[in-house]
Formats: sequence, C-alpha cells, structure tokens
Amino acid sequence: MTEKLLLAVPSKGRLMEQTTEMFAKAGLTLRKTGNERGYRGEIAGIDAVEVAFISASEIAWYLKTGRAHMGVTGEDLIREQISDAAERVTFLKALGFGHADVVVAVPNYWIDVRTMADLDEIAATFRREHGRWFRVATKYINTTRRFFAGKGVIDYRIIESLGATEGAPATGTADLIVDITSTGATLAANGLRILDDGVILKSEANLVASMVANWSPTARQAENEIMQALGI
Repeated sequence: MTEKLLLAVPSKGRLMEQTTEMFAKAGLTLRKTGNERGYRGEIAGIDAVEVAFISASEIAWYLKTGRAHMGVTGEDLIREQISDAAERVTFLKALGFGHADVVVAVPNYWIDVRTMADLDEIAATFRREHGRWFRVATKYINTTRRFFAGKGVIDYRIIESLGATEGAPATGTADLIVDITSTGATLAANGLRILDDGVILKSEANLVASMVANWSPTARQAENEIMQALGI
C-alpha cells in the first residue's frame, strides 16, 4: 500500500463544491490530475496526499475498509454503512454544510399516529385489518432497524427503496418511510409529516478519519498538515 495519505472527497454536485470551497478557505487547493473528468487529484503543496473523487456513499465504504485514510461525507452515510463506527472511524470535524435529517414520516391522514409509541400501538390493529405488518420504505435499512428497536417497535417490514422514497406511500408500495430531508418541503408535497419524535439523526458533512487504514509516518504527517490548516 502507498505511503501517501488517501483523501476521499465527493465527486460531484453541491457537496463537491462545498468541500472544495472549505479546503480552499483553509489554504488547501484541491485539484484533479490528468483528465479533468478523472477521479484522482492532489492538494497543491502537500506531496504526500493523493485525492480520490468518488461518490459520498462510496467514501463511507472506503473509510470502513481502510482504503482511504480520510474522507468527507455525511454522518448519515457513516452511521448507515458502518455498524461499528466507533471502532472503525473518528469524526474529526463537522463541516457546517450538507445538512439533512434522517426522519420517520407517515401519511397526513394517519391522524392518530404522532409518535413512535403510537406506531407501535397500531401495529396489531393494522395487521388485523390488512393481513400484514405495515411496510417501511427506506434506503437507511440499518439505521431504521436500530431506531425502531430502540423505540420498541418490532412489528413491521422494511421495503428497500431504490428510487424516490417519499413517493412510496402514494404508490402503495409502502405505508410510511424513513428518509432524509433538508426542509421538509418534499415530504409535505407528498402528503407526509414527520413524527414528533421521528428525527433519527441530524446529519451534516464531516471530515472523518479511518482507524483501520494503514497509517504510515508519511500519512500521519500529511494528516497533521491538513488538520492544522483546518484548525482541528
């Protein structure tokens, strides 16, 4: 494995722009090497760093497996993909952008369901009336299971969402959802509302370090330079 530090950053969209801006304000210029459409880069002036431009969800996997030493991604993705996050990664700095809440949202016409306890209370009645447990559409399968278990809700079925999760109740593929939201506007537009105690995680982009990566002295020195520049 290379002695250089591998820094994984988002490869597209607003998250990439905000990450690049954040590093630039700290005097660290991220730039791609070779083809502008490529996925490799560097930090100007720090030869011991190699930058990988990849998707935010892939960054979590890179950190989990130690393929990257450091990365910028959402806390929601870290918590979802790394069940033993406390043993595998260290959250170095919350970056103040990429805000999104992971929430439990139900249809507005479920007027008697305001809390997770209400959801648990209606489970048996729902099964009697519909012949099945209620279905929860989500991309956050592990996060949902942990949260529901913590609230004592066990009688449900997860439907893995591959598209627009907020539309699942309207199409009849699910009864409620667990999804991310920034303003709640999309949920409201789809006739959904967040349970009173249904905010699972208030997420934002973080600079994260892998505890399982192969940290050479060169990589550690590069990490120190980055952290000093960012005021960590």
